[in-house]
Amino acid sequence: MGDNLEVALFDQRFEAAIAGRLDAAGGDGETVTVVGRHCESGDVLVDGVALPHPRVGDLLAVPATGAYCFTMANNYNGTRRIPVAFVADGAARLVVRRETWADLLARDVE
Repeated sequence: MGDNLEVALFDQRFEAAIAGRLDAAGGDGETVTVVGRHCESGDVLVDGVALPHPRVGDLLAVPATGAYCFTMANNYNGTRRIPVAFVADGAARLVVRRETWADLLARDVE
């Protein structure tokens, strides 16, 4: 709802994997539905993805989120927009910083 509207609006399909275990076969793990941080029926990010033994604390990677995900991100329910990182050859670099509370409140008038 706040981070990726393409699934809810356009029925776009995305993939996901557990960072650090990208080569692991998901067949012996679990098939899960990845949801966002809002309790809304349309807040599904990836439906039916096989993840190899997901655990609390795992970092979930969505390798490609489409051309419009960032531009459609919003402050739904007063949440801050997420950062964007590019990853290549084992190195990551931040290209858009996480939105701060000051950023979120900057347009408020008293």
